[in-house]
Amino acid sequence: MARQLTTYERLALISKWKSPPGPSEERRLRRAEGMVRAAIDQHAAFHGVNIHVEAKGSYPNNTNVRGDSDVDIKVQLNECFYYDGQVPILAGPDYTGSWTKDVLRREVYAALDASFGNVESDHNIAFYVPEVPGSRPSTDVVPCFKYVLYDGAAPGGMYEGSVVFGRDGKKIVNWPELQFANGRAKNTATHQRYKFVVRVLKNVENDLTAEGVIEALPSYFSECLIYNVPNPVFLNGDLDDAVSASLAEVYRQLDSATERQLMQEPNEIKMLFGSEQKWREQDALDLILHGWRYLNYGG
Repeated sequence: MARQLTTYERLALISKWKSPPGPSEERRLRRAEGMVRAAIDQHAAFHGVNIHVEAKGSYPNNTNVRGDSDVDIKVQLNECFYYDGQVPILAGPDYTGSWTKDVLRREVYAALDASFGNVESDHNIAFYVPEVPGSRPSTDVVPCFKYVLYDGAAPGGMYEGSVVFGRDGKKIVNWPELQFANGRAKNTATHQRYKFVVRVLKNVENDLTAEGVIEALPSYFSECLIYNVPNPVFLNGDLDDAVSASLAEVYRQLDSATERQLMQEPNEIKMLFGSEQKWREQDALDLILHGWRYLNYGG
């Protein structure tokens, strides 16, 4: 069982966790992103190819925390795209070119290996570029394709995301642009308290994991849980009140079978729980209940 913070300790930590990592951390992360972009640009197989390199996950969404600042970078090929949904009548023919998922994965690895060496290629999804102390953080590089979901209710008749194929053959669809846009809008509507509470929960999760209370969880999971908190809940009282009220609200939703099934990821397309997710409902309950006790909110 994790130790329990005193009220003084909790308030001190919440003040410390209020802001994301500082400028030096920001420069280190930018450097990692730039080095991956340069590796892709220099690789001959990608010359003249429509390919896009950018950071994804907690870093661009401003929910990264100190000591947990690995960079996730996607390398997205836009020469072709995968799709689902009702294809419009005027859509062009299917792609028949040379860029398959195996070719993309092979060439991204070749580009990284030529620039960095010592790149780990045995992970299911990403290539892992180890940290260089004092220079760049460890980096996960994800080769992916553009993905389109045709939906008549969507703006312009479609949602755009990315799809990555794991070494196990499974595909994972992500919506980084929607996650970014929705998260920014929610943060503005809550006077920057949404991302603040996300950072608090991520730090709590790190502490509970370090003390062996819970198993490590994807940092995105904390963001997903807090995204389901209605905006007014963040706004009553001070920052400490915003944290306790948010945790209580997430627990309330988890405790209701009906509301639990309605919880969404920040992209508002994928449901939070389901067989395709890498976390369970019990993981959420463990995090919230142990976090509540760790922060000593009583009850």
